[in-house]
Amino acid sequence: MEQPFDTRVDLQSLKTAIDAIRSEVGKVIVGQHQTLDLLLTALLADGHVLIEGVPGVAKTLTAKLLAKTISVQFSRVQFTPDLMPADVLGTSVFSPKTAEFSFKPGPIFANLVLIDEINRAPAKTQASLFEVMEERQVTNDGTTYPLAPPFMVLATQNPIEQEGTYRLPEAQLDRFLFKIVVGYPDQADEVDILRGHHQRRNLADAIDAIDAVLAADQLADLRSKVHQVHVEDNLFDYIAQIVRSTRANKSLYLGASPRAAVALLNSAKALATIRGRDFVTPEDVQELAAPVLRHRILLTPEREMEGATPDDVIAQLVQRVEVPR
Repeated sequence: MEQPFDTRVDLQSLKTAIDAIRSEVGKVIVGQHQTLDLLLTALLADGHVLIEGVPGVAKTLTAKLLAKTISVQFSRVQFTPDLMPADVLGTSVFSPKTAEFSFKPGPIFANLVLIDEINRAPAKTQASLFEVMEERQVTNDGTTYPLAPPFMVLATQNPIEQEGTYRLPEAQLDRFLFKIVVGYPDQADEVDILRGHHQRRNLADAIDAIDAVLAADQLADLRSKVHQVHVEDNLFDYIAQIVRSTRANKSLYLGASPRAAVALLNSAKALATIRGRDFVTPEDVQELAAPVLRHRILLTPEREMEGATPDDVIAQLVQRVEVPR
């Protein structure tokens, strides 16, 4: 049990907002507590999220509901093999009246962007997301168009189906704060899903009933509280050791970049506030190691043939690094 402590940062408004979002999403979604916690953590840490899972586990629905609880502009893009960069970013359009070209923004110009089945678009379209995901801006014909904050990409993908899909480039994967793996619900949750489906007349009506409980300026205030979270010096060493250990591991062909260490730090600070603390603990870092690192490392072919997974290797690495006291 955590001991009582005096907070240096007032987290009451953050707790109220998080509880309200959980309550609204819970009107439709059963279970998925870990997924929602990670999505909320990414929201507070100002990071993008890749959600992976088999069809039918409510990946898209969960992301859509989270977007509905925030009073910001939302857009959804269905990625397909014939999708071009201009279909996402926007393009220059010629106006006969002015005899000039003007930029017509694409669906990426929103605050929360849901990209459904992101791995269905080819490499050219994936590469067009590099700038906007990292720098929050789009460059077209030499002119740069900044996106209004907040800006968050929620992308889904199906790990099973390979027909008509493309592997995401490592440079793009590295721009996602988390890769969340959504599994099947347990039996109790699945029974509740069936009961809710039986009692609910119309899913669309239930989604429409979700209220926005957080505005853009409130989100900016909550993020400022995350920046004030205290981190002991030994935790900087701890995070760096975990990330650096991925670069000298015989099971890994590719280790994590320094961006991964920054992501682990920022997300640990956000998770601490969700847990009601204004300081980071080693447990926060351990809990987030897999979501932050699993998409940033590559196993050697030998380890893949042995049936190992990135999560297996990450668990071993975290176990080997000495926990600061």
